[in-house]
Amino acid sequence: MWLIDQWAEQRILDAQNKGELDNLPGTGQKLILDDDTHVPADLRAGYRLLKNAGFLPPELIQRKEALELCELINTLTPEQPDYAVLKKRLLLLEIKLKQAGMSTEFLHTHYSFSINQKLAKE
Repeated sequence: MWLIDQWAEQRILDAQNKGELDNLPGTGQKLILDDDTHVPADLRAGYRLLKNAGFLPPELIQRKEALELCELINTLTPEQPDYAVLKKRLLLLEIKLKQAGMSTEFLHTHYSFSINQKLAKE
């Protein structure tokens, strides 16, 4: 363990023993963690700092938009006029994300879930 890690751990234990960490907001509640599995491990800390400061990298903005488009497309039928336009926009976003080195598997999990569910019934 690094010296800084030992020091931090000791400070936390001291604060716990003194009761300084009791009755903090959110005590006993479940933590809501961000899903950052799509971000490379070496970039996660930097991305989290940017996000906490109110800034997001373009790839994460595009990922968010792609997820919203997926949800919207799932509510439409192929006959509706906006369907084709939204599908093209989603395809463009998917290409941009792939070029940025991000996985686009999150866009296709709905389909794989549906297929697995259908195969399980048969």
